[in-house]
Amino acid sequence: MAKRVGVDKWLFFTTLSLVVVGLAMVFSASAVMAQARFGSPYTFLGRQALWALLGVIAMVVLMRVDYRHYNSKFFIYTALGVTLLLLLAVFVVPGSHATHRWIRFGPFFTFQPSEIAKPMLAMYLAWFLHTRLNAMRDWKHTLLPAVLPALIFLALIVKEPDLGTSLVLLGMTVLTLVLAGMEWRYLLGIVAAVSPIVAALLIFVPWRLARMKVFLHPEADPQGAGFHINQSLIAVGTGGWTGRGYMEGVQKLFYLPEPHTDFIYANIAEELGFLGAIFILLLFAVLGIRGLRTVFLLRDPFARLLAFGITMTILIQAFFNMSVVVALLPTKGIPLPFISSGGTSLCIMLASIGILLNLTREID
Repeated sequence: MAKRVGVDKWLFFTTLSLVVVGLAMVFSASAVMAQARFGSPYTFLGRQALWALLGVIAMVVLMRVDYRHYNSKFFIYTALGVTLLLLLAVFVVPGSHATHRWIRFGPFFTFQPSEIAKPMLAMYLAWFLHTRLNAMRDWKHTLLPAVLPALIFLALIVKEPDLGTSLVLLGMTVLTLVLAGMEWRYLLGIVAAVSPIVAALLIFVPWRLARMKVFLHPEADPQGAGFHINQSLIAVGTGGWTGRGYMEGVQKLFYLPEPHTDFIYANIAEELGFLGAIFILLLFAVLGIRGLRTVFLLRDPFARLLAFGITMTILIQAFFNMSVVVALLPTKGIPLPFISSGGTSLCIMLASIGILLNLTREID
């Protein structure tokens, strides 16, 4: 069969659908807040639309760039070096709300380096592992060098602090190693090594411990540590089957914290109901299916591992966000891909999809 001339249209239009829905819901969730803070209901929408435009341009450009350009030692080490410098730079610039996650350029433009760490780490793992698929038992020369950049990135991102993004990167790294052929005993070893560290980060950090207690008993402190998740569950529960109607949500009116970012899925459930929430879930399912289809139809090991890393990063992040909203996981600040307000996340995700779309051209 001849090589496909065009890209995967299902993947392309599903991504655009998520972006369009995201713009509509960012406006709905932020209009009242933006009017109160900035005197215009369109402030957050305008920023998100600009980033969406930049992201779509990046997606269209990158889906035409041959992915083989990324499969070089010079590109990979340059990309890792730049990413490392950016992750270090956040600790030099002034922080915000006791965190160091952003590099700020003026009052309105911010850049979040942890977002670019996601595709860069996926590229590194694909590049490093694709020639070592028959050496996955060699922990010293294969597994350890493979995970070393991930460990450095994870440590810096946890320090920001941003445990949610760290867990996304950890999940993507481990699953990529499994796809490359890592034995289950090594997987169990990683789980055994990581579990105490994650437990310590949850137990010995007071505000994370409070979130864990609230996760187990959300009714215990409804006005304190449990406020976020309780308001989210109220939003989801009052949406019913068809929702209150677009722009008619109540919880976003200074009840639900961050309704346009971390908890935008709760606003979707309230305004568009169960059917709207399921529609978003189905869009991510289609994206995941097309991404994994690409993985298993590609013949080039580098392309397969890269497509898998990109796809799993998006799916893991979406799973975390939606699970937090419905109290299946403890509260953590992590955006819903393509939908939550957040310029860096949106732009980098769209650029990553551009790379994935280029990979779909290689399917026979």
